[in-house]
Amino acid sequence: MKLIGSLTSPYVRKVRIVLAEKKLDYQLSLDNVWSPDSTVQSYNPLGKVPCLLVDESALLDGALFDSRVIVEYLDTMSPVSRLIPQSGRERATVKCWEALSDGVLDAAVTIVKEKQRPAEQISEEWIARQLGKIQASLKAMSEALQDQNFCTGINYSLADIAVGCALGYLDFRFGEIDWRSPYPNLERLHKKLSARASFADTLPPVAS
Repeated sequence: MKLIGSLTSPYVRKVRIVLAEKKLDYQLSLDNVWSPDSTVQSYNPLGKVPCLLVDESALLDGALFDSRVIVEYLDTMSPVSRLIPQSGRERATVKCWEALSDGVLDAAVTIVKEKQRPAEQISEEWIARQLGKIQASLKAMSEALQDQNFCTGINYSLADIAVGCALGYLDFRFGEIDWRSPYPNLERLHKKLSARASFADTLPPVAS
């Protein structure tokens, strides 16, 4: 398998962590989607990463895109470290944690891109709206986590991977957001996740 992605994308990091937890071999192919010579659109018409190539000769059949689709597929490839319950309420709960975490990432990435616009075109109102989504989501995560060891109780799952990637991206791009002081249970979870090899090995390079 070949994973097309970048070292700074939190969505790619989520996939890489799942690959590591599942002990699956793959090749990482770095691609800058904003570069004129980006190749990812040859496999993903949306021109986004991550994109997992299972069979490079078949578009759609051989390429999987969107991190949620990819991790769903990867979890079926090996019985090692099952990360998503197969059915029922437990499965829905894990997927809701993932959706909430990805929502934090969506809002954060939107802010990053907005701040790259010319100064006179930047909308502070739009940025404030995205920050509101992030803060509301962090509060919801903390309230749902309570004093549990992991997001869904005693078992490590995709929910924890997704939350860990969201919190890690806030540290990477938004050092000014203090989420640790108001949510010590999220900090406790983040420390626990950061000690795992899959998280340590996928830390993004220092932000520039």
